[in-house]
Amino acid sequence: MSRLRYRQGPTPSGGPEMLRNSVYGIRATYNTDREVIAALLPKPLEPVEDPEIWLQMMHVTMHVSETQAIEIGALTMAATCTYEGAPGGYCFHMAMEGESIVTSGRERFGEPKKIAQTHFERNGDTLRASCTRHGIPYFEIEGTIGDKVDAPLKFDEHLFCYKALMAIETPGEFDGDVYLTRLNWERNYSDRRDMTGGKITLRESPFDPLADIPVRAITSMNYVEGGTRTGGQILRTVPGEWIAEHWIGRFDNPTNVGLELKQLQDA
Repeated sequence: MSRLRYRQGPTPSGGPEMLRNSVYGIRATYNTDREVIAALLPKPLEPVEDPEIWLQMMHVTMHVSETQAIEIGALTMAATCTYEGAPGGYCFHMAMEGESIVTSGRERFGEPKKIAQTHFERNGDTLRASCTRHGIPYFEIEGTIGDKVDAPLKFDEHLFCYKALMAIETPGEFDGDVYLTRLNWERNYSDRRDMTGGKITLRESPFDPLADIPVRAITSMNYVEGGTRTGGQILRTVPGEWIAEHWIGRFDNPTNVGLELKQLQDA
């Protein structure tokens, strides 16, 4: 009997499940210029009193079924913020391996994912990880794994994203509703350690201009390993103009010169 796999076959009933992952890697925060974060955050997100850039560079084993697992490297970056008083981070950059992993996250949750090459290298207690796109190693992080830290191993954290379809006929607008979404990540680490001698390098890339969000001071860096569960939800619809000028970060456009921050301050 022939089959057509462009139609969905029988699937388990029930609501959406959280994806179970095993991870190890680096979590860090750093200070940057306040005006950068102010320009980076779209409405209705609000900056916190002491805004920072949060990031994680992780090696992830995704347990998609009891018998199937996918291993990837993944970089995630966010600006700390609040939504209606609830803390989280605006996710402005995600880069990872695997076409299906990238497209599913973009289409389902509105995550700003891009396909990248990642590399992890451990020499004794020194761990170094990097992310490369278009032949440019635009992100690197490294440090030496030290003592256990007095920080929670089990906790929840949230990132905010925007889900929408670009308009066919009108550039800079969207077809249909634009949604503010929230990623819900349940952390269940088995180990969490301080990292000393930490260094974050952001190299110039016209495709991934993280260098425009400079590292002024690293405020924390931890090595973690253990488990996570990931899911998400829609919070509300938002006007398209709130996110339109930020949408460029999802695509590779080396001709984009960006916006002078002084223009925003003078507006």
